[in-house]
Amino acid sequence: MGTAELSCASLEALARDQQFSVAAVVTQPDRPKGRELKLQPSPVKVLAQKLNLPVLQPARARDEKFAAELCALQPDLVVVAAYGQILPRSILDLPRHGCLNVHTSLLPKYRGAAPIQWAIANGDTETGVTIMKMDAGLDTGPMVAQRRTPIQSTDDSATLHDRLAQLGAELLLQTIPDYVTGKAQPRPQSAEGVSHAPKIKKEDGRIDWHQPAQTIGNRLRAFTPWPGAFTSWSSSFSLFRSSDTLKCELQPHLLKIWKVETVEKSGAAGTILSADKNGIVVACGQSALRILELQLEGKRRMNAAEFLAGHPLGTGARFER
Repeated sequence: MGTAELSCASLEALARDQQFSVAAVVTQPDRPKGRELKLQPSPVKVLAQKLNLPVLQPARARDEKFAAELCALQPDLVVVAAYGQILPRSILDLPRHGCLNVHTSLLPKYRGAAPIQWAIANGDTETGVTIMKMDAGLDTGPMVAQRRTPIQSTDDSATLHDRLAQLGAELLLQTIPDYVTGKAQPRPQSAEGVSHAPKIKKEDGRIDWHQPAQTIGNRLRAFTPWPGAFTSWSSSFSLFRSSDTLKCELQPHLLKIWKVETVEKSGAAGTILSADKNGIVVACGQSALRILELQLEGKRRMNAAEFLAGHPLGTGARFER
């Protein structure tokens, strides 16, 4: 059972390993996407069809029709990875060996929807994957296996996602045989060190220049590619007439920041300290960031020199939250 791209590595590993027989793939219904809002299948459905596996797409995991279809398959084990719905007790108890979940954190840390992003955003130097026997709680079930991996300073959520997806698939294949024979026994999660990783919202990407430079840099990596790290910049004037008086106002634009490095400079938060071909240096709550790549809304991504060629920035100008 899975929906997101993260699930695909585990599905492909199971389908191609002769130890296992995949009876069916369960994924969320096709969703409208793009400007024309055409229905698009999930990455898991696309892969399942490529592998010639039957696909079930219940609107809700609690649907009685779906429960009957799943029961008819008589699964020995259900594997879940980034499915996107909470499973009812009736499904958790259906397989002879229960349901195993591939979770991309070292539980009990980062229970919830976005463990990869929050691990990077919080400046963690290590994360990993956990194979967990599911219970009725949110990522609270007993753990069967874990594997660790360092978070590199160059990692963003996309690169770490891909590494953890592969790591989870490998660990899953190693874990299942020992789990079903009873050699690997699930152990309860510790009551200490519990934290939560809520779903990412677009507003999480808005830069607060009063935060330390390192924190902003971490959040930029965490929220790449979505929702990205962005700030407001007023670069042009709008003229209008009010009560027979001609007025002008600065027009704010959204500026997406793609690549930065920390520099030891100081100033009022959000103030541009320098802007040249080497980058745009912006003061933060602590230290400063040199912006190396950025993108004005509606324009292409470019390096600092390209941007400054068309949008001169004077020292003392400010970026707003």
